[in-house]
Parts: sequence; C-alpha cells; structure tokens
Amino acid sequence: MAYTTIDKPSDYFNTVLYTGNGGTQSITGVGFQPDWVWIKSRTEGYGHSLFDAVRGVTKAIASEGTGAEYTFSTGLTAFGSDGFTLGSGTVVNNNSQNHASWNWKANGAGSANTDGSISSTVSANTTSGFSIVSYTGNGTNNATVGHGLGVTPTLLIGKCLGTTANWQVVGNFGSLTEGKYLILNETSAIGTSSNVSFDASATTVKFQGGQGINISGQPHIAYCFAEKKGFSKFGSYTGNGNADGTFVYTGFKPAFVIHKRTDATSNWTMHDSTRSLINTADERLYSNLSNAEDSGGDYGDDILSNGFKIRTTSSSWNASGGTYIYMAFAEAPLVGTNNVPCTAR
Repeated sequence: MAYTTIDKPSDYFNTVLYTGNGGTQSITGVGFQPDWVWIKSRTEGYGHSLFDAVRGVTKAIASEGTGAEYTFSTGLTAFGSDGFTLGSGTVVNNNSQNHASWNWKANGAGSANTDGSISSTVSANTTSGFSIVSYTGNGTNNATVGHGLGVTPTLLIGKCLGTTANWQVVGNFGSLTEGKYLILNETSAIGTSSNVSFDASATTVKFQGGQGINISGQPHIAYCFAEKKGFSKFGSYTGNGNADGTFVYTGFKPAFVIHKRTDATSNWTMHDSTRSLINTADERLYSNLSNAEDSGGDYGDDILSNGFKIRTTSSSWNASGGTYIYMAFAEAPLVGTNNVPCTAR
C-alpha cells in the first residue's frame, strides 16, 4: 500500500472552477497561495493561460502554442493567500462563462540558485516535489541548471519565453528516457534527438545547446516534478483496445490526470475529479488545443481510490498495444500517516 506524509494533497495542488464576470474578481477556495496557475475556459475556444509567481503577475504563456511570453495586463493580476485575482481579460474571465484553474504550491517568487553552470531563480516545494525554475539559456551542450528539489526530478516541462519555440517535455519514466522528448503543444509522437538530455541529479538538470529549453541569451521557464508517493505519479501504461480498459495504479485517488499516447499522434488529454463529479470522468480539455471542453461519448477515465481505469476504445487513450504516459496528482492518498483509508467515488 502507498504511504505518504501528505495527508491533505489539496494543500499543494487544487482544482478550482469559477464563472467569469467580465470585470475583476478574486478567485478563492484554492486553500493556499498558488505559485503556478493554469487557466482554461471550459465553454469557449480560448487558449490556455499559464502564470507563475517567479515570472510575476500579468506574465502569461499558452500551452497550445509556440508563442513567447506576453504581458496580459487584464489576466492574473495578483496572487492571494487563498487564490488569485483576475482582470477583465476575456480569455480568463469572460462574463458568464465557465473556467477551470489548476493550482500548484511552490515557494513564492523564489530565490537565487547557483547549483548549475547556469544560475537560476528557483521556487521549490520539497515536500510536494515541485519547483519553478527561471534561467537564461547559454546554448552550450551539457549546461546544468539548479532545480531546488533536493531529490532527482522525474519530469520537466519547459518553455523558452523570449522567442517562438515548442514546449519541451522530458523526463525519466515510461517512454521518456534519455534522448527522448514530447511536445506539449503538439500531437506528435515521442521524438528522439541527440540534442535532448534529461541527465538529472538531486541538484541539477542537464540541458543540451540544441534543445528548445537552452536557447542562447533567451529567458526560459521550467516546471520540475519529483514523484512523491501518495501525492504524484508519473508513469506509463499499454492500451488493450477494450472499453474495459487498462487499470493504472497510482496509490491515490487522482484529482488531476494528463495522458498522452507516445507511439502515435494524439492530443494531451486533461481530466480532473472537480469537473467530473461521477464516473466516467469524461469532461476533457487538451493542453495542445484551445477547444472548449468536450464531454460524453465514453471517452474518459474511471477515477478510483487507488488509480484510474480507462473506459474507452479510442486510440488516443487505449489502442491495443499502444503506449502512453500519464501525469497524476492526488485528491486523497490511499493510505496516509493518519491511517485513514481513501474511499472510492
């Protein structure tokens, strides 16, 4: 059975839904000051807006595109102790429209880190295994950047902020191994390149000069994750092509799951237990698309007390013999330090 020191995962990750008002409003109920906020309109085909406390308020990037960081003066305008404040921007606060926000706790605006050959600013939460890393690329091979986690990270999602560039997803789980990468803003299958490295240690991550997250002279952001038992899980599964699909054990009841096929093209699918209150959890958004939320059609997951089970024959989720990766964060651990068992939905 899983064991965790995080008995209340919502202290570190939480999904909050809200309705836009077209003016300004404070979104509360997060339960902590969020340091990374990912917002998407559910009812309209607006793009994703990602903000973090290291880059600062009104600085947005979009997961579905290659565009550089931009100033969104009417986007997220403040981080609060229990949420965040929005301006009147339609992408994040259109009147009467439904939005989802996914929120992670790091450690505020961060501090200087000189562990790597490239100095960085790092906001790290070593308890939950999450850090936000800001740095300027130098374009050289074997450059290293400090991540502040104190343990070796499993996953890194990075983006060049100063110019047009793809989002890079690298790691050490499933099909994501040394020299392999995925692109968060595309449907493409896993790629191989000698210019991609994830040679990580407890202090640093190595970047190659040709990689899209070490462009010389350009600012970059990286979201780093170390797997924490009972709170986060980054893994892989093989599809069986059956509506009674593959069961994936995580050791907790998932609050949020992203999965992606790696051996063929597919969208990056985002499910959570807040938008989908009953099984099957089929309300879905896609990190690589600006589309409004899809639902129905038996395209979803059963969210269980100890993992999730695929409930579709769609090749994007469950092709027979297809290979997939997933990223999952907990709603409740299967077993915590207080020995209170997690219940199913």
